[in-house]
Amino acid sequence: MAITATAGIVPGFLAHASPDPGSLRQSIVAWCWRSFGPKWTLSEVCQAARDSGCVSVELVPPDEWTTLKKYGLVCAIATNNTGWAKGFNNPAILEEVRTKTTQAIEDAAKGGIGSVIGFVGSKYVKPGDPKSGIIARDEGYKHCVKELKVMALAAEKHKVTLCIEHLNSRDDSHPMKGHPEYMGDNLDEVEALIKEVGSPRIKILFDIYHVQIMHGDLVRRIKRLGDLIGHVHTAGNPGRCELDPGQEIQYKPVMQALWDVGYRGFIGHEFLPTKPALNGLIQAVTTCAISG
Repeated sequence: MAITATAGIVPGFLAHASPDPGSLRQSIVAWCWRSFGPKWTLSEVCQAARDSGCVSVELVPPDEWTTLKKYGLVCAIATNNTGWAKGFNNPAILEEVRTKTTQAIEDAAKGGIGSVIGFVGSKYVKPGDPKSGIIARDEGYKHCVKELKVMALAAEKHKVTLCIEHLNSRDDSHPMKGHPEYMGDNLDEVEALIKEVGSPRIKILFDIYHVQIMHGDLVRRIKRLGDLIGHVHTAGNPGRCELDPGQEIQYKPVMQALWDVGYRGFIGHEFLPTKPALNGLIQAVTTCAISG
């Protein structure tokens, strides 16, 4: 099986290309291409990862990790199987979130995967239902701190990092471009709760697209956060599109800032394809490929 790109592809990329060892490792967030754009199978996503120079396909469940291995790929960060709306801020669903996240950490450790995603959660008592009531913000964050201290014990035991994602609440144009009910939409507050938890195994998933929408000032924020950043996602803004010249984020200096603060983790591409998919991936990899 081969993934075919159209004319105009960035030259110099061959199938099964390996990234420069000095570069930040790059990854594909699987759902973007499985649910949107080309709607590839997992095998097609893996082939595209190889052909674009990525070394990982992320946020796939444990029963799909063997497929990644067949393609010589890793899973940079594992899903915790809750979705973004179910997080650590809500005592009504904490048992479910705790159980699923603990299992995800244990599975990741067994599979040799270093990170698991996690979320602050919806501001609604019943996620998705505004009529159910709103969780007070200060109370939600207190619940997060308390529960993440418990999660830190499991994460430290298994040597897996739980990365809490900041998401934007401003874009209401599409269910995957913004999350208006998400409580963890203020990066300063997410930073504060991570610091209060105080574990080297609880970090921030720094999604460049979401941070740009809510705050901007990307380079300064990266320099301030430093080693609190456990994982990184990309997308163009506006529109959660490709990393092309038509969007507003200057990715080269952002990547350089990550490198300069010592980040050596993965860069996960998480945009909604609007053009020939492999071309968009290669463009993203090229844009983010920097070294010291």
